[in-house]
Amino acid sequence: MRGLGAVQLLEGSLNYVNFAWYVTECLVPTLQPGDVLVLDNLSVHKLPGVVDWLAERGVQVAVLPPYSPNFSPVEQAWSKFKTKLRATQARTRQALEQVLEQALQLDYQPGRVGLVQPLGRYHTQEAQ
Repeated sequence: MRGLGAVQLLEGSLNYVNFAWYVTECLVPTLQPGDVLVLDNLSVHKLPGVVDWLAERGVQVAVLPPYSPNFSPVEQAWSKFKTKLRATQARTRQALEQVLEQALQLDYQPGRVGLVQPLGRYHTQEAQ
């Protein structure tokens, strides 16, 4: 695990169009062949064709079982980010961008700053 990367701030909710843009333009350039992308069960993560498209680039996709935040280190990172966000009470986009930039400077590596290093294997479902 290399910490947080390819973080984007999007207007509105995440939908198939935004997710496809994020994967192709933001995420894939940061991935290397052999990487494993762990996704939860958010409906947009089930975008048809995305698993095959990533596989063509050497990226394996693993899907977490329904509601399994303890298996996902990103949930722990988001928890730290949301705590910082609440503390600053950012109410404008500019303030949100500043908080996000500050939060990304935190050390999100597992085992540091309160993040738990996952033990053993993730119990995941094969991506379809």
